[in-house]
Amino acid sequence: MKYNIVLLAFFMAVSCKQKAETDQQDTREVEVTEVFTDSVKQVSTIKESKPILKSFEGLADTTFVRLADFSEDFAYDMRYATENNFLKAKVYDCAECYTRVKTAKALIEANKDFREQGVKIKFFDCYRPNSVQYKMWEIVPNPQYVANPDKGSIHNKGGAVDITLVDMEGNELDMGTDFDYFGKRAYHDNLDLPQEILDNRKLLKETMEAHGFWSIRTEWWHYNLSAATNDPVANFKWECNE
Repeated sequence: MKYNIVLLAFFMAVSCKQKAETDQQDTREVEVTEVFTDSVKQVSTIKESKPILKSFEGLADTTFVRLADFSEDFAYDMRYATENNFLKAKVYDCAECYTRVKTAKALIEANKDFREQGVKIKFFDCYRPNSVQYKMWEIVPNPQYVANPDKGSIHNKGGAVDITLVDMEGNELDMGTDFDYFGKRAYHDNLDLPQEILDNRKLLKETMEAHGFWSIRTEWWHYNLSAATNDPVANFKWECNE
């Protein structure tokens, strides 16, 4: 009889231990399920917050648009919205890149070619109000570097951009000088430079030209869209959303 009681107690203890382990496993499963559910919720939230890009459908080629509304594949360092420029003054209220529709379309197509080669366009300047052109002319009244504001720059027409190239991590390719460097080292026809710099400039120039842009001799960063040459000069200022 005593032996039976001991045996019964042993089986009850084993049964209780198995139940406790099962309960603990169930609890872990619930916790894992909750963590997984939270992760799914977080991913879902991230996807839902991604901005919806706009379409060019129905827009005239001469309409001014904000480039970031139509592509997420560019990088930006809008210098005239900072003091890091040759004016040493912030002349844009906020950093935005506006162009006419036809310019935006050409830039997006050019950037597709660049991305296939592991780089992408980074902007220093896009559309520029004509009032800013007058400020630049006061500081550098030299048509070799700054267009006369009375006639207007193609920047003022929404058809010119100042750009460089960066890799997919955002590192700038070596172009030999900084943006807005006024000197012979920035000239396209200056071939007395390291081969890496010449190759980077060649990649930028040939790809942009293949998409309807042309360069100016004194600035490796400046590109004009041929189709925008005859557009009127504009002087509007974009709204700042932040």
